[in-house]
Amino acid sequence: MQIVSQATARFIRGAPTKARLVADGIRGKGIPEVLGTLQLSKRRAARHVEKVVRSAIANAENLDPNVDVDRLFISEIYVNPGPSLPMRIRPQPMGRAYPIIKRTSHITVKLAEREG
Repeated sequence: MQIVSQATARFIRGAPTKARLVADGIRGKGIPEVLGTLQLSKRRAARHVEKVVRSAIANAENLDPNVDVDRLFISEIYVNPGPSLPMRIRPQPMGRAYPIIKRTSHITVKLAEREG
């Protein structure tokens, strides 16, 4: 099993923990099943993950025009935290202030081709 292609989306608005829930659900599955799962998912992070998967498919087709997309599967997918946007303050009772942290994510997808 050799990595055929990869794609990365960086600085995606959304918490990495929420995107990891989507990524864990599709890890190791074939491309037709993955695209169906992501299109039917109600999670907002699924749109971003689907975009990265489609980019990895296009990269595989550009690198090797003879690649069979139906034999590709997601060999690796991981979501790393990106930088947080500048902190905002939310007022709380008794003169306190709580931070509002806007998180970002880096999503990486690696595709491989099944043997046989």
